[in-house]
Amino acid sequence: MMKLNKSDILQALETITLPGEGENMVTSGAVTNVMAFADEVIVDITMATPAMHIKKRAEADIIKTIQDKVFKEAKVQVNITVAVPEKPSNPNLIKGKPIPGIKNIVAIASGKGGVGKSTVTSNIAITLSKMGFKVGVLDADIYGPSIPIMFDLATERPLSINVDGKSKMKPVENYGVKVLSIGFFTKPDQAVIWRGPMASKALNQLIFDAAWGELDFMLLDLPPGTGDIHLSIMQSLPITGAVVVSTPQTVALADAKKGVAMFQQESIDVPVLGIIENMAYFTPAELPENKYYLFGKEGAKHLAEDLEIPFLGELPLIQSIRESGDAGHPVALQEGTAIEDIFIDITKNVVRETVKRNKTLPPTEAVQITTMAGCSAVK
Repeated sequence: MMKLNKSDILQALETITLPGEGENMVTSGAVTNVMAFADEVIVDITMATPAMHIKKRAEADIIKTIQDKVFKEAKVQVNITVAVPEKPSNPNLIKGKPIPGIKNIVAIASGKGGVGKSTVTSNIAITLSKMGFKVGVLDADIYGPSIPIMFDLATERPLSINVDGKSKMKPVENYGVKVLSIGFFTKPDQAVIWRGPMASKALNQLIFDAAWGELDFMLLDLPPGTGDIHLSIMQSLPITGAVVVSTPQTVALADAKKGVAMFQQESIDVPVLGIIENMAYFTPAELPENKYYLFGKEGAKHLAEDLEIPFLGELPLIQSIRESGDAGHPVALQEGTAIEDIFIDITKNVVRETVKRNKTLPPTEAVQITTMAGCSAVK
């Protein structure tokens, strides 16, 4: 019986080149081991592709080559291992393409609806504008847009303008803030009944088909929860940071914690600039020194401490905040009031944390998202 020689087998394998390899399988290192026992041969190879037809072709080529060039009756066993590429430190992120002219994109989020996220967004935007910043607000709450009402723009419609030969939407402006919302394109009594992909497409048009111009801050008023719209936003834009709004009660704090966790996932990795507590306490107009903690005391503050993220401030439960928003004249516009001072302090904290984040962290990347079975998922 013929005894096979390992060197003859390797010499034969040097005539085979795997798909995608510039060198033969021996020189390229694809052959990791060869063993010969009498008329039996075992060949171990490593391939970069998991495609079954390529693996089968490689196995057939090895068997045929050894039998043709070394020994016709050789019994050849081929073991194929697929090499898994080493993952980068954050494999699910790709470089996002920033919107030209926009320096910082801050997402205002909440895990739970009804905590005053849009109220906080509109008043921070106006306060930033009063401080001298160029500000825009994108109302990303596709199913429940409220920013047009709060900015007294419910009856307005964006104009189409020509920018470098392309038709763009011109954001509607009031109180020194540029605004775009799906609410500009629907009737007040019209429900937006869209599946996720359609809502995401509309949102992308508001982001990229608009002439925002130069902005120091774009605030994104996100819908409540941690759903498809949030992932679409983070897929489309490199978010500078996120602010989470919550009320003090346990139910709201549980959802706020989930909101923070979403941004902090390794596959998303958006810095959380801090938490704002809304409806922190009630102060009657006739008893301005009294504070009544109707929903619990300092719940969001304690949550921020537990999660080791900044606490940006607390807002009282005051009737004028609600009335001003409903009237389209946010309370931050009222000069010389205690509530204006509160929003100034909170906004300064947001700016401070944004500056700190930009000094210490690299630009945020946009999340790579795949669509599976009709719903988006972080890859």
